[in-house]
Amino acid sequence: MAAGTKNKRNLWNIFDNFEGDKVVWMIVLLLMLISVLCMFSSTSRLLSSGQSRLDVVKDQLILVAAGIGIIIVIYNIRKLGLLRWLSQFGFALSLILLVLLDLKVDLGFIRSIEINGARRILQVGPVQVHVFEVVKVAMIMYLAWAMDALSRGKLKWGNTELAKKIIYIYAPFVVSFLMIIPGSNSAALVIGGMMFITILIGGGNLRDLAVLLGAGLLMVLLVLGIFKLSGGKAMGRIGTGINRIFEHTDWEQKVMDSRTGSIEYYEALDEIRQPYSAKIAIHEGGVIGKGPGQSTQRYVVPDISEDYMYSFIIEEYGFFGGIVVLMLYISLLARGSLIVRNCGTELFPKLAVAGLTMLIVLQAFLHIFVNVDIGPMTGQTLPLVSHGASAFLCFCVAFGIILSISRYASRKIKKEQLQSAPLVEREEIRQDLDALDDFETKGEAAENLDELEELNELEDGIR
Repeated sequence: MAAGTKNKRNLWNIFDNFEGDKVVWMIVLLLMLISVLCMFSSTSRLLSSGQSRLDVVKDQLILVAAGIGIIIVIYNIRKLGLLRWLSQFGFALSLILLVLLDLKVDLGFIRSIEINGARRILQVGPVQVHVFEVVKVAMIMYLAWAMDALSRGKLKWGNTELAKKIIYIYAPFVVSFLMIIPGSNSAALVIGGMMFITILIGGGNLRDLAVLLGAGLLMVLLVLGIFKLSGGKAMGRIGTGINRIFEHTDWEQKVMDSRTGSIEYYEALDEIRQPYSAKIAIHEGGVIGKGPGQSTQRYVVPDISEDYMYSFIIEEYGFFGGIVVLMLYISLLARGSLIVRNCGTELFPKLAVAGLTMLIVLQAFLHIFVNVDIGPMTGQTLPLVSHGASAFLCFCVAFGIILSISRYASRKIKKEQLQSAPLVEREEIRQDLDALDDFETKGEAAENLDELEELNELEDGIR
């Protein structure tokens, strides 16, 4: 067996022996490659004083290297119990970050930053942390732990099942949702929706769904009431959201009717500049695109490297480039569902993979819908492609968890196959091949037994 193992592990087929879902690995690497290409030729706003585009690529390569490092570290967590244990602190981490953000703290080393009338970022020394990106991943992992612990009777507080649900599930859901709204309506809806889906997948019954939907409706009415009573001074992002959904002003007509150079003209022009330029980018991209570095709308759309990255990709790489990106996220959804199915009866890994996969794919599709002018602007970036270090690294954490659990799932399937397959063939063979068959069968049996024993030891370690 030792000789056979050495023959298997060589430079040419090392990827075949790499554990975890290989399709997910390829999706991660391709998205990262696309991000490097896009950063090279996207908006010049990414350039600091004295920087060239090669400097931007260098910075992105460093970020990609850090992201791959994070993925590999999490991927090599062999104990599922460790991921489960860490996940229980997801709500505490989210709560601390959101409190610091909403209280507008300014402690010198840590301070809350307001950008465009919203607070979404904490400045921690020289590092900017986009709080909502951390909360997305942390709350999904927390709810995966809570639903799993509830099903296994491991929750300590609360005398009844309803009390435990209120303490560990309903309350964190409501508190985190309410604390996100002041900074971003779209982030609150995305994170709230993903928490709702995670609870639903985890076995939430009709009462759970009714409670969560009722709580969500009450929270929306509460913040609307605060916004109205304060005359728009409190919960200002609610006003922004209402305008985006219900505003029917024909800004294009207003541009045409206003005197060129007037305040009204420029206000109307600002309203339509980004969405119209994004549609122009998609139109001009055509089938094959303009080619790398040939985008013209990057000079018009300020946030093209973030909120309108998909439009930029189509402008430079055409319809086929857009389809490639779209298929990568659809493939991730398919592979995620396969990993979930292979987790067997284990609830925690199933919920973690399902929640994180849905988060990545849902955000990608929200980004794409906005870029093709379906629905109001949400400000959601394209996962692992758009500019933004916090979002990039948080999605790397999500992919690392998915790959780590896929490693566990693949071992589980392999063990079941070895246990179900016969170790010694019993069919009759010709007399002159008896010795050869006996030798090969015993060798294969010994190898399978050794492999099964190794998988059992690994599974004991995982627990």
